[in-house]
Amino acid sequence: MQNNLGFRDGTATWLLVGGAVLVATFIAACSPNQPPQTAAALPPAPVAATPAPAPVSVAVADEYVYYPQYEVYFNSSRHEYAYREGNAWVSRPTPPQVSVNVLLGSPSVRMDFHDSPAAHHDSVVRSYPKNWAPPGRGRGDQNPRP
Repeated sequence: MQNNLGFRDGTATWLLVGGAVLVATFIAACSPNQPPQTAAALPPAPVAATPAPAPVSVAVADEYVYYPQYEVYFNSSRHEYAYREGNAWVSRPTPPQVSVNVLLGSPSVRMDFHDSPAAHHDSVVRSYPKNWAPPGRGRGDQNPRP
């Protein structure tokens, strides 16, 4: 049997219900409170690591004071004493076999080289022997601190 619209009984009902379901699905899909049903979750984009700044190093030239009586060099840049120990050169925070006060009271001369004392020691010893004293001063005179 057909109704006024020319559909068989029940067909109009199914069309009406199907249309309502279609409209409800469309509304649900467009609702801002619902997450998209077909969107795939994407991993976060990789972030390039910011490189750490390079450490700043300041090169300081070595400055030496030589104490001829003890054949000891004081590196005023590093606050170390350089001297021979047997056949080897060593650098230590204290002078060998003499107190710092006694060493500071002895004659001294500033060196004009900035590398290892070992490279210059032979000529330094010839220029400043153990009994060397600044001109005009005897060995017993007080030498001002370098």
